[in-house]
Parts: sequence; structure tokens; C-alpha cells
Amino acid sequence: MISVIIPLYNGEKTVIDTLQSLENQSFQDFEVIIINDGSTDDSEKVVADYLKKINSTRSYYFYNQANRGAPAARNHGFKKSQGEYVLFCDADAVLSPSALATMRQALEDNPEASYAYSSFNWGKKLFKLDEFNPERLKKMPYIHSLSLIRRQHFPASGWDESLKKFQDWDLWLAMLQDGHIGIWIPQVLFKIKTGGSMSSWLPAFAYRFFPFLKTVKKYKAAMKIIKQKYGLEN
Repeated sequence: MISVIIPLYNGEKTVIDTLQSLENQSFQDFEVIIINDGSTDDSEKVVADYLKKINSTRSYYFYNQANRGAPAARNHGFKKSQGEYVLFCDADAVLSPSALATMRQALEDNPEASYAYSSFNWGKKLFKLDEFNPERLKKMPYIHSLSLIRRQHFPASGWDESLKKFQDWDLWLAMLQDGHIGIWIPQVLFKIKTGGSMSSWLPAFAYRFFPFLKTVKKYKAAMKIIKQKYGLEN
């Protein structure tokens, strides 16, 4: 079984498309765990009304918590989950109908891999990604958090709740430190509707050509924290 964990914060405008894309999956054996991270909009009501309307045969679980950030919501969801595989799915992501099946099959076919990640669209921009490369991963975040992970290889420490940016990069580096690697799926398996969940996806050219922008400076400072944590500073 796959556990799909959705951290939800003020996602009333996007979460229904996310849930509908899960309802449309060709793979059927999964549960959905939604962690409402102190939303101040109508996210809870929107989700409740939608689930009542569709009367799904799948298992949906909804939990509330005080606002503590996406990493804490993901950790909460993981503790509630039961699946052999875990997918952390933001509330502005829309999955293709074959996404769960394709990622699961990739892990079945590649037992040496601990997680499967794919290419994706962010608005109109295609992020093609590439084959897993540990040296590249140590230098720059390039794998999205929407990846299917083997539960047994998920770090005991979970998501680092102290980090404001690059939580996904931190997770992949923690797994790499434990000897766990990913497998790339070339197909585009999902799209991101907004930029809110994409803290680690500042376009690479910005670092090179706009180094003095305030946003770039913040990202570089955040990257430095991660690199120091894993002893990756040059």
C-alpha cells in the first residue's frame, strides 16, 4: 500500500484538484492522510465537502494541528501512515493518472533504489531533471519532494522541522548519508499549480546571473546551512 501524505495550509483554492487527481489514479491500493497545518482559510470545510460529495471507497484521514510548518505536518502524517511506500504530496500538486503506478513499478524494478522521482511541470515550465547523481545532489537540490519513498528507508529523524527552506534537499542528503539512492523516471508525472511549495526550485540561472538579488541571497544562505550540516562546504 502507498500512503499519500498531504500537508495542508491555506490550500482551499488548489487542494481539490490535488485530491481529484488522486481519485483518478490507475493504482488503487493507497490511503490519503491530510494534515491541516493551522489553516486560516476554508481548507478544512472545502476538503470535508469534497469527500462527502464523492463518497470515495478509498481511505481518507484528516487531522488538525497548530501551525508548525510543512516539515512538522509531514512528520505528523508519516506517524499516522501505514503504507509500505510513502508519497509526500503538496496541496498544489496535480498527479497524472499513472503517477502512483509508475513510481511504484520503478521501485519494484529497481530494488537498489530507495525512492523514485520524476520530471514535472511547474506552471508552463518543464523540469526534466536527470539520472540520479550523488555528486550533483551534494551541490544543488534538483529532486522534488513529491517522490515515492520506501518506508523502511525513510530517515528515523524524519523531516528537519527547524529548516525554513530546502527541506526536501535535506531529506535526500540524509538518505544519501545512510546509503540510500533514488531512481529517475523521465516521464512527467505531476504538475505544480503555484509557486508556494517550490522553495527549493529557484531557477539555477538566478544564482549565476543575479547573485545580488535579495531572494537569491536568502537561498544561498539557506544552502550554506544545509552544506555545513552535511560537511559539504568546499
